[in-house]
Parts: sequence; C-alpha cells; structure tokens
Amino acid sequence: MKLQKLLSLVRQAVQNYEMIQTGDRIAVGVSGGKDSLTLLTALKELSKFYPRSFEVCAVSVDLGFGNTDYTEIRRFCEKLQVEFSVVSTQIGRIVMEERKEKNPCALCAKLRKGALVNCVQGLSCNKIAYGHHKDDFVETMLLSLLFQGQFYAFPPVTWFEDTRLTVLRPLMLVEEAQVKGFCSRYRIPVMKSACPVDGRTKRAYVKGLLAQMQREHPGAKERLFHAIVTGNIPDWPRV
Repeated sequence: MKLQKLLSLVRQAVQNYEMIQTGDRIAVGVSGGKDSLTLLTALKELSKFYPRSFEVCAVSVDLGFGNTDYTEIRRFCEKLQVEFSVVSTQIGRIVMEERKEKNPCALCAKLRKGALVNCVQGLSCNKIAYGHHKDDFVETMLLSLLFQGQFYAFPPVTWFEDTRLTVLRPLMLVEEAQVKGFCSRYRIPVMKSACPVDGRTKRAYVKGLLAQMQREHPGAKERLFHAIVTGNIPDWPRV
C-alpha cells in the first residue's frame, strides 16, 4: 500500500468520527510493531496538511523483559521529526514472574495503559492514538462474542473522564494486509515482540479463525466489520 492510500483511509476515519480538533497534541502508543509505526507515519504526514492543526509525539512502554532495543525506533522518529519517549517499567516481571498469570494479557494491558497515561499527561497531550486496524476491530468483536457472550468492539473514539484523555483509533479502515504492505514498501523498522506469549493468546486463536472464515467465505471480514459499524454498539458515536 502506498502512503497516499494510507492517508486517504486514515483521513476518512478521522473525519467520519471527528477524531482531531485544532490544537490537539496526540501521543501515539508505539510498541515498535507494524501497526503503531504505520499509524505514527500516517498521523505525522497528515499533520502537514490537515486543515485542523495538531501535533504528534510517540511514546513506548518498555515492559522490562530486558531484550528490547529502541535504537531503530528512535532513529525512525528522528527521521519523522517526532518527539519520542520511552517509559521504563517492570510490568513483564510483575505479570509473568510475581503474579504468574495464566492469562496475562488483561493485566498487562491494564498496567501498560496506566504507565502510558501517566507519561502522556506529563507530555501535555490530550489524546492517545492506538494502532488498531480493521482486522483488530473484527477480532475484538469475535472475542467478545465467543468468550463473553456480547456483541462489542472498541469504539473509534473514547473519552475517559477520569484521565481527561481521548483515545483514538485512526487505522480502523485499514486492513492488516495493507499495513504489512505499507511497512514492506517503505522499509519501516518493525521490532519483534518481546512478549513471551506472543502468538499463543485467545486473540491469536481468533485471528486464525477469522482467516479461515475469510478463505471459506470471501468477504466475510468486510461483512463483519459492517455489522460492527452499523450495530449500535454502546459507546460508539453515530456517523
């Protein structure tokens, strides 16, 4: 996928859901993976011509596994002329060693979010952008159906009164395959995940299930996404 196509899809999502206002300072949560780096690139490029002026910075939460090198990510941010911050934590040790969680993802996500929010507030940001793409929305809905018995997917825009921060998901119209193509075309320096359970979670299971559904019933993913957008899910803004 070319940059022009990426910007078109991101701008469409931003405009549809009124994600950005003049004067916003948006922190992109950068894991070092393909999704967050694609989002960072898109928002930085969009900031150059979007009619509502806004700023972008990048924040990574180091989980403390001891094997994460942010050198390439830092260089990438310097190339984009984006301020980059790393929050050092011991979340990995707490979740995997002290708590020895059998299903560590929920606790890890909660602690990671807390560390990110604290840093973002210190950087005078009013919004956080996550790199959730179209596939993530559908997978989240399937996870909710299968394991919680509810029809739900995280909304494109969420306002948290306790932190006074707004969470954005501007990649919602971009498919994972397009993200992979973009990173390959522009040689984005994607980091390998340091998480010891990467690829062995319920989300990984649902990802495989969705791929199978798409193979056996072409267009299934798009229909499922349409159901989400038009499904009157609580917390979702009306378009």
